[in-house]
Amino acid sequence: MGKMMKAVVFHGKEDLRFQEVPEPECGKGQVKIKPACDLHEYLGGPAICPTTPHPITGEQVPLTFGHEFSGTVEEVGEGVTKFKAGDRVCVQPIIYDDECGSCKEGLINCCDKNGFVGLSGWGGGLSEHVVLPEYCVIPIPDNVPLDVAALVEPLSVGWHAVAISPFKKGDSALVIGGGPIGLSVIQALKAKGCDNIIVTEVSSMRKQYAQDFGAHHILDPTKDDIVARCRELSDNKGVHMAFDAAGVQAALTSAVKAVRARGTIINIALWEKPFQLMPNDMIFRERKWIGVATYVAGDFQEVLEAISSGRMKNVEQMITKRIGLDEVVEGGFKALVKDKDRQVKILVRAGDGEV
Repeated sequence: MGKMMKAVVFHGKEDLRFQEVPEPECGKGQVKIKPACDLHEYLGGPAICPTTPHPITGEQVPLTFGHEFSGTVEEVGEGVTKFKAGDRVCVQPIIYDDECGSCKEGLINCCDKNGFVGLSGWGGGLSEHVVLPEYCVIPIPDNVPLDVAALVEPLSVGWHAVAISPFKKGDSALVIGGGPIGLSVIQALKAKGCDNIIVTEVSSMRKQYAQDFGAHHILDPTKDDIVARCRELSDNKGVHMAFDAAGVQAALTSAVKAVRARGTIINIALWEKPFQLMPNDMIFRERKWIGVATYVAGDFQEVLEAISSGRMKNVEQMITKRIGLDEVVEGGFKALVKDKDRQVKILVRAGDGEV
């Protein structure tokens, strides 16, 4: 038996185990990384994790977890020229086949067979070592710490959502939900110059987070008339666009009517079941609804540049708790479940280092 290492392994819904797994070896075209990461996907279970062999990785549950992470290069394989041992990097975790129509158009996030490192195989950030293809590895600017770089993955989701939207300076935007993805949208909008960000959120703590990250107006859907207030805050025309980071029927229904004529609803949330949408609400105002899937090639680099240059500020405040790899189940995922209003991102220290 070869070398073993510690890792957090997903065995099924609410079944995470801290255990020993084989340490991966670095091969041709690959980069071996010592991770430091944050975490996600506990209660949802195999909604994303494959329970049959993934078409690209060939792996299925149980799987080593962790798809939002940064780390330090330990070793590079034959043919790797862009990295060397000691380099600080983060990981763009999309797995794609580079053969389907979407991939041929550069839309790796829409790959017919796509998956994610740490959710679909190839190891993950919640381990002592991980080996990945060179294309997954992104260099970190010198002035961006490893803990902040671990947030680039969720921040890139918000960045891509704003980039794919018709946003331009002077536009107003409604953000539905003040969780991690909603906060990433707020930060992307601020970095791109939005001066009228409206957020709907019920949790008092998440309202405060939204305000701290730059939202200009905070509304409570249990107390405020969202449609009326959005019109008041946007020249009585309605907002130019709404970003749905919640995936809740009532919130979507309000958002559609809060958007002005020829406005756009951008859906980022993953839905657990079908939603209802009245076509006439779209037709008679010529509104548009678009879906957004994670991020595309180049988004990580743009987010890192925005952080490095100071256009995206105080992102480290998204880290609300820090734990060790052996504390993930009790101190990490269960904390996110039991105390989700207070926790945004829990950073896991996979080993020694600056995090």
